[in-house]
Amino acid sequence: LDTLEKWVTEIFSEIPNNGLVKPSFGHLIQPFDTPEFHKLYRVVPIRKIHSLSITWALSPQEQYYRVKPLHYISWLVGHEGKGSVLSFLRKKFWALALYGGNGETGFEQNSTYSIFSISVTLTDEGYKHFYEVAHVVFQYVKMLQKRGPDQRQVIWEEIQKIEANEFHYQEQTDPVDYVENLCENMQLFQKEDFLTGDQLLFEYKPEV
Repeated sequence: LDTLEKWVTEIFSEIPNNGLVKPSFGHLIQPFDTPEFHKLYRVVPIRKIHSLSITWALSPQEQYYRVKPLHYISWLVGHEGKGSVLSFLRKKFWALALYGGNGETGFEQNSTYSIFSISVTLTDEGYKHFYEVAHVVFQYVKMLQKRGPDQRQVIWEEIQKIEANEFHYQEQTDPVDYVENLCENMQLFQKEDFLTGDQLLFEYKPEV
């Protein structure tokens, strides 16, 4: 570690600090408050595939990285067992796959907004009933909202353990990619969370 610290100091200490304050766009609180956003768009795909994507624009969530509320919600939405959205849609022969979440990238999560998307891969029959499919998705989200997270701490802790296992037993990545990822994390997280802030869940806060 002493040798590595010496190398880093030699290599990076000459980089000048411009002294500028990190820009913030937090004052732009309604970036999607436009008539164009509340619409259904049909796009003809290049491949023969039917996909229904529902996207919500939420207030910025990056400050909640220790809780990761969108990761928690995507886990519930993406559940494939009994009683899940996908299980119901498969019984109807309307869908093949379903996933949702936020990629935690600059486009999907920043100081202005956070995007949450649910994407459903439809069958030919499902494409004929895509309004009903969308209705089922909204019903499920409404149910989660109505019941609240209070009884689901066990699920959150389960997600926490799984992410911790994946972190501890992850494969070694390319050093350049690892350093680049760390540099990005330094702009987003507290110092003690540079290595783990983008992967681990730390705090359970139902109100968030």
